[in-house]
Amino acid sequence: MLRIVVLISGNGSNLQAIIDDIHDDEVDARVVAVISNKPQAYGLQRAKQAAIPTLIVESAGVSSREDYDRQLQQAINQFQPDLVVLAGFMRILSDAFVNHFHGRLINIHPSLLPKYQGLNTHQRVLDAGDTHHGASVHFVTPELDAGPLILQAEVAIHSDDTATTLAQRVHTQEHIIYPLVIKWFAEGRIKMTDNKTYKDGKELSHDAAMLHLI
Repeated sequence: MLRIVVLISGNGSNLQAIIDDIHDDEVDARVVAVISNKPQAYGLQRAKQAAIPTLIVESAGVSSREDYDRQLQQAINQFQPDLVVLAGFMRILSDAFVNHFHGRLINIHPSLLPKYQGLNTHQRVLDAGDTHHGASVHFVTPELDAGPLILQAEVAIHSDDTATTLAQRVHTQEHIIYPLVIKWFAEGRIKMTDNKTYKDGKELSHDAAMLHLI
């Protein structure tokens, strides 16, 4: 069974999608803990409703990123996870933390990476006049939002879209592709080797499987 720790900072809608999908599809995986850096994160309530243990490792007031990440790493390690899932965890992680969880740390980002790394992606896409937007699931590496891709979903941008309406459609796709990637992990189909993603033993190319459109 794949043991999963999910890190959140806010609402936890992707966490809910993961919980629901694992339950409905009888995936051989279990969320063994949900950890938040913010005590008011609503995702903690979602976890409690699903009888999942929760922890708060508060980031406010911690002297440095490295000090916080050491505390966070210790909190995660006690649950012995096979996979650590970032689901709206709004912190930049230190190299030491990322390297400790090498190959078992994934994130979902609201853009078609490598485009629009960082924050405010929905408005940036609109400001640039793009015709398509989306979400990307990727392995986490020390460089921000630059780890090897696993799966992407694309949405068309409408002429009357706002950042809010676009975000809603992207979230819908996130709730599809993130649980799917976790299912692949549980089935042993996905791994990272030499900073590349392999699915079913074959390297995924950016132009083919990496741009999986839903």
